[in-house]
Amino acid sequence: MNVFELEGLVQVAIFFVLLVVKIFAFVSSLLYSAESYLAADKLNKPTWTIILGIAVLLQLLPLPIALVNLAMTIAALVYLADVRPALAGLRRR
Repeated sequence: MNVFELEGLVQVAIFFVLLVVKIFAFVSSLLYSAESYLAADKLNKPTWTIILGIAVLLQLLPLPIALVNLAMTIAALVYLADVRPALAGLRRR
């Protein structure tokens, strides 16, 4: 196996990991009620759902928009690190 084959395998692995992260964040955003987003003082449910849906779509489309895709990856990670725990904390009360 040469360096270029290894690089290709790493790129494919990263692509699928990011796709799974974005799909997980998108599905998670659908599971909470709109009132939960308001109670947690976060952006509303339609906004997060649209952002994460676009993130999944851009991950699947083979377009040369790496900077936008990076921004959408960051948005998905922000959702998972900040919004989702705040929403989950509301359920436990």
